[in-house]
Amino acid sequence: MRLTHEHNEIRKTLKRYIDEHINPHVDAWEEAEIFPAHQVFKGLGDLGLLGLTKPVEYGGMGLDYSYSMVMAETLGHIRCGGVPMAIGVQTDMCTPALARFGSDELKRQFLAPAIAGDMVGCIGVSEPAAGSDVSGIKSVARKDGDDYVISGQKMWITNSLQADWMCMLVNTGGDNPHKNKSLVMVPMRDGPGGQLTKGIEVARKIRKIGMDASDTGLIYFDEVRVPQRYRIGEEGQGFIYQMQQFQEERLWAAANALVALDECIRETIDWARGRRMFGSTLLDQQWVQFKLVELQTEVESLRALTWAAGERYIAGDDVLQWASMAKLKAGRLMRQVADTCLQFWGGMGFTWENRVSRLYRDGRLASIGGGADEVMMGIIAKTMGMAKR
Repeated sequence: MRLTHEHNEIRKTLKRYIDEHINPHVDAWEEAEIFPAHQVFKGLGDLGLLGLTKPVEYGGMGLDYSYSMVMAETLGHIRCGGVPMAIGVQTDMCTPALARFGSDELKRQFLAPAIAGDMVGCIGVSEPAAGSDVSGIKSVARKDGDDYVISGQKMWITNSLQADWMCMLVNTGGDNPHKNKSLVMVPMRDGPGGQLTKGIEVARKIRKIGMDASDTGLIYFDEVRVPQRYRIGEEGQGFIYQMQQFQEERLWAAANALVALDECIRETIDWARGRRMFGSTLLDQQWVQFKLVELQTEVESLRALTWAAGERYIAGDDVLQWASMAKLKAGRLMRQVADTCLQFWGGMGFTWENRVSRLYRDGRLASIGGGADEVMMGIIAKTMGMAKR
């Protein structure tokens, strides 16, 4: 895909914001195991970057998905994985179904403030006993008059400790696990940054081996009352809507990996060039050169696959197979590139503050979150006609 002047201007604007307002604070946010989402999102919202593909009437820019991919790529300049992931949740994981199928009321109440950066959103799918198997969720919304009354748990929820609302997948009736679910907008607080809604409890903040700056919670819902008009689209279509959201999430994840992988390789080349050993530099070793060449070639292959999938998606094609392949490849490369480069850094690569060791920790999630590698391969096998749909 040929990028336009507008694409490049968005890339420059976002890169400037990252350099000035995010990267100087990343180490402190990693140490604190949280970052100020409302502050960062407001800055991005003021620049118009949280609604690139969203409808103009709700504050978005109405652009095609290639602009989201450029943004996802550029977020790879952030010197940790947790903050880009949190931003991606806001732009490409908890808002696509709302923008596509939500009522005008829901879009004005939840989407417009999210685009402006005035509200932080999260996506509530995974549960303690249901991660990649979305059909296995147990959270229930029963009807009581004009309301849903929601009970259950959501786990591994990015942004949930700061979120003002959750786009929540719940069971709303019936036995078919693919037709008994709905997406419901659940206010998490009584206002931006306010008190938790009655019946919602942040049970605990989950400590992780990476993605430290991203707040991740286990959330309990005990008889939480929400108007039925807060449902997105039709009742019983939540599983379908969420599968569609996953396509954008997986394209975003693949695009977001690219710059981080590029920078990991480039910083390793710079390190190896200055690292003297046995009368020459580490970079003078042909095996090191060839290994880094192989890694960069793999990254370029991922870039071609990701952008080809993006072009098809923009054209209106079903990219279930292509998005799954890109996400699978991105997860594998995040592990392979970080591991190989860390080895070249030697003892320095095993230190906590090193950028490569941070990618080694953060990047491991790419093969788990948004659908594990094995789920991606199962999907691909079905699209290739090797397994039953």
